[in-house]
Amino acid sequence: MVIKKRDDGLVRMIEGVTRQNLAMGEKTHMVKFFFEKGSVVPVHSHSQEQTGYLIKGKIVLTIDGVEQEIDEGDSWSIGGNISHGAAVPEDSVAVEVFSPIREDYLDD
Repeated sequence: MVIKKRDDGLVRMIEGVTRQNLAMGEKTHMVKFFFEKGSVVPVHSHSQEQTGYLIKGKIVLTIDGVEQEIDEGDSWSIGGNISHGAAVPEDSVAVEVFSPIREDYLDD
């Protein structure tokens, strides 16, 4: 399956954070995230494993209570049910892959 670049399908999740579903397989789900400077993703957890890549900007990830500065070109992996959140000091764009699929992202 090939998903061509598009400008629709943007969903505002919380103040300053927008997502766009990209490709999806039977067990994986790719999502592009747009973060505005100053936005905060509250600490949360979910059953899905997630791996990510920062395309643009800078974020500060907190994974299981440990802060880590993420710069353009860095990647990360967060196991299922591990608490995590983020602070965004500048406009940023990331792509993350979830496994299994984030069913809660499909209704938007």
